[in-house]
Amino acid sequence: MASTSDQALHRAITARLLLETAAVLLGLGGLAVAVAHEPALPRPLVALVCALQGCWLHRLYVVGHEAVHHKLFPEDRRLNDLVGQLVLLPLMVPLRVYRKIHRFHHGQNRRDHHTSALDTFVVPAGAGPLRRLYCRIVWYLAVFGGGWFIHSLVSVVLFLALPLRVARRVSPAFEGWSAGDRWASIATFAAGVGLHLAVAYGLGAEVWALTLGWPFLAFAWVYSLLVYIYHYDTSYGSPVRDNVRSLAPNRALSWWLLNFNEHATHHADASLPWHRLPAERRPPSPALAANQKVSTIGAAILRQLRGPRIIDATDATDASDAHPGEP
Repeated sequence: MASTSDQALHRAITARLLLETAAVLLGLGGLAVAVAHEPALPRPLVALVCALQGCWLHRLYVVGHEAVHHKLFPEDRRLNDLVGQLVLLPLMVPLRVYRKIHRFHHGQNRRDHHTSALDTFVVPAGAGPLRRLYCRIVWYLAVFGGGWFIHSLVSVVLFLALPLRVARRVSPAFEGWSAGDRWASIATFAAGVGLHLAVAYGLGAEVWALTLGWPFLAFAWVYSLLVYIYHYDTSYGSPVRDNVRSLAPNRALSWWLLNFNEHATHHADASLPWHRLPAERRPPSPALAANQKVSTIGAAILRQLRGPRIIDATDATDASDAHPGEP
């Protein structure tokens, strides 16, 4: 159990994080509106500010990730979930759905070729070139065309809409999902939609487009680029916490992403708050050093251009060994 002084320090760091996140979000929104209404400024500058806002919406997603793991206010779970949900409202993401999907990721990450391995496509034995081309097109659209955001959006809708008995047949990720979880998530999703409508009706459609609409599209693209860089082309099998890579520290990116680059450490101990990850860095086990194929975020994004791993169903395993496969 953390000492009283440790708890006080963590609360102070969390308060600063929340204030910083909100201040930059509002500042960028105000800047977008100001730039759009200044005719002397070049119009591409508006697009640049909207793109920066999209990147900052990804910061909201990462703060929400801290709440998913009960790390914003670990000693007060109600406060943790309330604040985490408020942070996620602009993204219209219900915290309970996020937590359920993310827990499945941590518990089943790349357990085998079929389970929680987004870059792996299992095709029928003898599948021809058209089927394999289809897999590649899906992969490139998912990563570089915003497709992983659409995938996540569909997942949220399924959690909100599917009857429980059907949901549990669709995916084991629904295990433990209750009617109360679903209705609470519907309410928070509606609150997120309400926030967007309130901005549009209260401040006008143009302000909504500049502060939420276009930035949301930029977020969808940034999210899709980044969501799998820590697991793409890594190992399969148990222990699932080893099927991951970390990226080299970078002051600006580590600040923006709350040390998400320390991903192997996060998977080794998901209870560590973001600000303690660098000091408690835990590299992957020596047997899985091959997962560290890249060290920078740019290289990790570009590596995804290699495409998915496509394997015949007869070659797919339910308990694959723990060695990385080349796509």
